[in-house]
Amino acid sequence: MGQNRIGALLLLIATAAAIVWANLATGSYAAFWETHLTVGVGDIQLDFTLHALVNDALMAIFFFTVGLEVRREFAIGELTSWSRAMVPVIAAIAGLALPALLFVLIAAPSGHVGAWGVVISTDTAFLVGALALIGPRVPGRLRVFLLALAVVDDIGALSIIALVYTGDFTPYPLIVAALGLAGVYATRYLRGGRGPVYATLAIIVWFAFLASGVHPTLAGVAIALLVPVYRPDRRDVEHALELARTFRQSPSSEYARAAANSLRESISINERLQSAYAPYVAYVILPLFALANAGVVLSPEILTAAAQSALTWGIIAGLVVGKLVGVLGSTSVLKLLRVGEFGPGLTLDRIAGGGALCGIGFTISLFIIDLAIDDPAAQNEARVGVLAASVIAFVLATIVFRISDALRPDLNTGQTLVRPVDPARDHMYGPADAPYTIVEYGDFQCGFCLKASGSIQEVHDELGDQLRYVWRHAPLVQQHPNALAGAEASEAAAMQGRFFEFERGLFADQDNQRPTDIIRLAQNLGLDVARFERDLVSPEVASRVRDDMFDAEAMGITSVPTFFVNGRRHTGPYDAQSLIRALQSTAGGPDASTGH
Repeated sequence: MGQNRIGALLLLIATAAAIVWANLATGSYAAFWETHLTVGVGDIQLDFTLHALVNDALMAIFFFTVGLEVRREFAIGELTSWSRAMVPVIAAIAGLALPALLFVLIAAPSGHVGAWGVVISTDTAFLVGALALIGPRVPGRLRVFLLALAVVDDIGALSIIALVYTGDFTPYPLIVAALGLAGVYATRYLRGGRGPVYATLAIIVWFAFLASGVHPTLAGVAIALLVPVYRPDRRDVEHALELARTFRQSPSSEYARAAANSLRESISINERLQSAYAPYVAYVILPLFALANAGVVLSPEILTAAAQSALTWGIIAGLVVGKLVGVLGSTSVLKLLRVGEFGPGLTLDRIAGGGALCGIGFTISLFIIDLAIDDPAAQNEARVGVLAASVIAFVLATIVFRISDALRPDLNTGQTLVRPVDPARDHMYGPADAPYTIVEYGDFQCGFCLKASGSIQEVHDELGDQLRYVWRHAPLVQQHPNALAGAEASEAAAMQGRFFEFERGLFADQDNQRPTDIIRLAQNLGLDVARFERDLVSPEVASRVRDDMFDAEAMGITSVPTFFVNGRRHTGPYDAQSLIRALQSTAGGPDASTGH
């Protein structure tokens, strides 16, 4: 069971524990979380309740990890390209606006219209965990779509907390916060000891936000957005490997420390921090938050009041109906107008399931209840609404995904090419209108793919211009550690029009595909090496390879080479004569240019 599933399970357990505790011992639950803690030196004293410690201090770490993810997605992830980001961004905006509108319309009689922020945000932790538990058989593109949507959703929620739910505002401490944030930005230029500097400045910025009246959790976001993020530089990785080999040949604490430091520095601090904090957030902070905030007293009187409350129904309608209609409706319009990039597998029925899951607004919804509503009775009604909406959203998404999978029987999975051959996109040789088409999914460290390349050449020699051949990436990263690097390097070469030359170079020396070997191959082919190295770490190159990998996942490709002959999956031998017979026997079959 992965971290996402375990985190979601712990959230559920903590929520159930909070409800049981609050109902069996109402007084002790409230009294425990109102316990005061005093910290200070001399006349400088800070007084916190346990509840405030969780919501103001520990949740700042949660929002810090959210900010790290936002920063990463805009720098090297799905949100770097507008054409790629358009669909989840527009879906997220619709999924923010429509729930708020529904809430205002339905909850108006309650007198708590100002709590509209409760229904705007999706709980990313629950979303990812639930998708892992109940999602469709092939969730790759849907997962990326929902994560990009959740990032934009988080940006909207954080902005609204800052602009709408900030209490008494005092601007002067923000000057200190600004200086601290400038220091955070400048820390990247230190040669060593950055960790303690980041930690010290983070504490200063947090206290400055607290003193200003801006909710201190937003300090975590502000700091995260200034932490550098980049894809690993291949020369840094190679240097780390050289140091590791030196340590292996001559073990000493000095070489061990140098190798460990070099390996760590080759990965951006953004990704190191995400990896470091993710377990604490998933296993400690979010369960503690649920334990401190989900303690709803479910007496008959409170449930009756909630069932009759416009506030409760406004939250349920906003989260369940608003999120689903907002996400599905906006994407349906985009698909109808052929705007934005969806990709194979990101179908409307699966988007419907994802839109239903977006109705789980747990963490930030409970967080905003505490900021937006003062009346304890109304807070209880709102919490009942959030919990009910989350359960309904989960059940609804489960039903949608099961129906979606039932409409796609296992027998048909992966038998037809899901992405049509596109001469403007695909790596192809042979005429675009050739009567025969072979599409190969493979990786450059696979010995069988090397053998297949000889078969393809024989087929081409015999059929000539009657054949068009297309290569797509399916690197088996578990079996071939350098396969992904080779795929990305071939894409960087393709940006200089030398894909197939680079492909042949990789196949010619499958045992040597380390960073220095890849750079040497680029030099030998006469590529602009400086440009090649820039392209190697570009989001465009990573996205291009990832698209092919998602296609392979959608078709259930688990071994390479896998061939599609005239749009249909080829089974059996892939020697030249077998492929030619398959081409000729399926020439009247599915249209290879469309994959249908």
